Amino acid sequence: MQSQRLTDRLTRALGRAIRLRCPRCGATELFRGWFRMAEACALCGLRFERAQGYFVGAIYINYAVTTIIAVGGFFVLWGVLGLSTRAQLLVLVPIVLVFPLWFFRYSRSLWLALEWSFNHEP
Repeated sequence: MQSQRLTDRLTRALGRAIRLRCPRCGATELFRGWFRMAEACALCGLRFERAQGYFVGAIYINYAVTTIIAVGGFFVLWGVLGLSTRAQLLVLVPIVLVFPLWFFRYSRSLWLALEWSFNHEP
């Protein structure tokens, strides 16, 4: 019963994270612009940054996804398409430079949803 509630809460929070919404209520957008995050949810009051350095976990998420894309891209470009190392670098370097900037908001949102699901405030 307890694990089912945790699973339901996590599933709901991750769905909201993908839409860049508050993990608790899903009503408020997390960001005001591209990089500026709201301090708290306007509806339910959930504080998004709970402490200094709170979003270090989001950095790990962003790094992990970028690494998976880079390594997966290498194997596809080398193993399937047979591209040279130079051609692979020409394709992958721009991707690994731009992707983390684009994924920044999602990594923060996913981290907030994961952390809230396991350590939610009342």
